[in-house]
Amino acid sequence: MRVDILSKEYPPAIYGGAGVHVAELVRALRERGGIDVQVRCFGAPREETGTTAYADLPELAQSNAALQTLGVDVSMAGDCVGADLVHSHTWYANMAGHLASLLGGMPHVVTAHSLEPMRPWKAEQLGGGYRVSSWAERTAYEGAAAVVAVSAGMREDILKSYPSLDPARVHVVHNGIDSQLWAADRSPEATETVRRHGVDPDKRSVVFVGRITRQKGLPYLLRACAELPPDVQLVLCAGAPDTPEILAEVEGLMNDLRAQREGVVWIPDMLPRAEVIALLSHGTVFACPSVYEPLGIVNLEAMACALPVVATATGGIPEVVVDGETGWLVPIEQVQDGTGTPVDPERFVADLAAALNEAVSDVDRASAFGRAGRTRAVESFSWASIGDRTLEVYRSVLGS
Repeated sequence: MRVDILSKEYPPAIYGGAGVHVAELVRALRERGGIDVQVRCFGAPREETGTTAYADLPELAQSNAALQTLGVDVSMAGDCVGADLVHSHTWYANMAGHLASLLGGMPHVVTAHSLEPMRPWKAEQLGGGYRVSSWAERTAYEGAAAVVAVSAGMREDILKSYPSLDPARVHVVHNGIDSQLWAADRSPEATETVRRHGVDPDKRSVVFVGRITRQKGLPYLLRACAELPPDVQLVLCAGAPDTPEILAEVEGLMNDLRAQREGVVWIPDMLPRAEVIALLSHGTVFACPSVYEPLGIVNLEAMACALPVVATATGGIPEVVVDGETGWLVPIEQVQDGTGTPVDPERFVADLAAALNEAVSDVDRASAFGRAGRTRAVESFSWASIGDRTLEVYRSVLGS
């Protein structure tokens, strides 16, 4: 069986959970043997057998970013002819899979890592290109032989966003974690890494890892952290802002917080995995204030490093974080316009602050939640089992 996996992100160019998912899924499938996995990704050439990268078309260099994406998709689609199945990830590569399926007659499987109708703030970034990306996603989903949702919550969102889809074609296959790669590291080298980033490993800390985008809820976290005890550090691994506007908002809130308290550490770079692990391993609690999160690989990464999680009870997060066992789930009532905005933002910030304060006030309990989180990540979210379930989806659409 030849499977062509299509993705914008692929190592070393990974900036979000979808890229992590693709890299780990490819590895899991290739380790099985008997499957010819061809990866087709965006960007610079990769030095990996079976992987082909596609650069932006120079003719579209001055075009809207959505049109540049479709240019890469068209370049990619023709090379998929001959595959038994194509599997695309995110709207960036969905149209490549759709066109390849039309051209070559093979089934197209889509994995939903996020949904354009659930991210209307993308219009800030793409302008009219958001209408193009929304059209590309809808066309691909409605034409796909199967759609994979990374959580049951995501499956509900898919069927709500695209009601013409046959529910029988929408399958749940969770994201996963490599618990050997992601594990606590409190070695002297890791401790030195933490100090080098300006964090005191001997003090309590709240850690955030994520992109600066509306869905990650960073402004709510910054407001909530004003209520933390003065000796608790806030460690923000936050980069890749979607727009200048969201960056300016975060910077303003960061400056306000720094004027009130010490120990606010902002690392704007996308760090290597080993450095992220070091920061997680020396933290007290991980914060995930997202207002939209199909599953949240970052929570799995924190749990695998034995760090308890305070997270919003939205999307697929409750399928990962068990309230009162591996962390704290913060309730949220959201506006039903696709933005995920809290109906009562001040209440959400207050509830988030209360959960964070509870986590840092009882370090022994937090540590116990962290150990339970590590066990859950290892036992329930291995990539081997996720590879098995993905292969089942492939066989169902191929009739084998």
